Amino acid sequence: MPDGFATRDERAAFIAALPKAELHLHIEGSLEPELMFELAQRNNVAIPFASVEEVRAAYAFSNLQDFLDIYYQGMGVLHTEQDFHDLTAAYCARANADNVRHIEIFFDPQGHTERGIAFATVIAGITRALDDAGARYGMSSKLIMCFLRHLSEAEAEATLDEALPFLDRITGVGLDSSEVGHPPAKFERVFARARGLGLKIVAHAGEEGPPAYVREALDLLGVDRIDHGNRSLEDAALVRRLADEGMTLTVCPLSNLKLCVVNDIADHPLRTMLDAGLRATVNSDDPSYFGGYVNANYLAVANALDLSRDELVTLACNSFTGSFLDDAAKARHLAAIEACV
Repeated sequence: MPDGFATRDERAAFIAALPKAELHLHIEGSLEPELMFELAQRNNVAIPFASVEEVRAAYAFSNLQDFLDIYYQGMGVLHTEQDFHDLTAAYCARANADNVRHIEIFFDPQGHTERGIAFATVIAGITRALDDAGARYGMSSKLIMCFLRHLSEAEAEATLDEALPFLDRITGVGLDSSEVGHPPAKFERVFARARGLGLKIVAHAGEEGPPAYVREALDLLGVDRIDHGNRSLEDAALVRRLADEGMTLTVCPLSNLKLCVVNDIADHPLRTMLDAGLRATVNSDDPSYFGGYVNANYLAVANALDLSRDELVTLACNSFTGSFLDDAAKARHLAAIEACV
């Protein structure tokens, strides 16, 4: 087929050349074992691993909660502004190597403030690295503050209070952590307040939770984007609604595989989403834990599903169209994709 690839190397080269945006990345989930050890030593923090290899061996998850247990444990090595800078700078360098031109990253302040780390310390380190990436790579960025859904709405309200002095650097708020048993409805009031402050709204929904959680995210939180959304496909009416509304789904193939949302990457529903007219995107989620940054996610799903050039271009275009960039910036990036193709 003229739209296909003769070899996997040809497909990999095409993916590498495509300008892309990443819309679903937890910055704490980009903490590589090597940096974890370095920061543990820098901050004199004991960790229950003797080597990098031992850390990687622990990255065998059967569900979301298995992952979250070790995710929060790893987060404990982050203490100083420089730690958060170094973490973010390392991710930006990897994203740049994958030809990612724009990033919209999550951070989990409650995972740090509950350990006694000041909100200002976290955001200062992250934003300094984002500014550096803009100067060094020409990479634009936006920052999304997530509420941990296993905690209470009152605690989310307190976190939003802490964020008020920094809203010039925060584009949106999100909802992450343990999904099952913590529906979006639990946080309806704090998201209404955030929306009133002019913040964009996103939420993890339909990863392990049912399609009803996706509906709640739409109807009660008023989301601008759905993070994951895989289980939306179980509800045909919901799929039609998502397509009709042009709702972006930030899909994470290797995360879905690692957390057993799919049993095999060949079973991933990404092509089904595209065929249904959904604005799906490809992202890395927590790449140090799930085994791959953006290009690795594109390549894994493209090879498994035999995605065509047009489908890969659609995914790259969706990543910019679904971003929170202004229309002029989106148009520049879409023109860059057209020029690449």
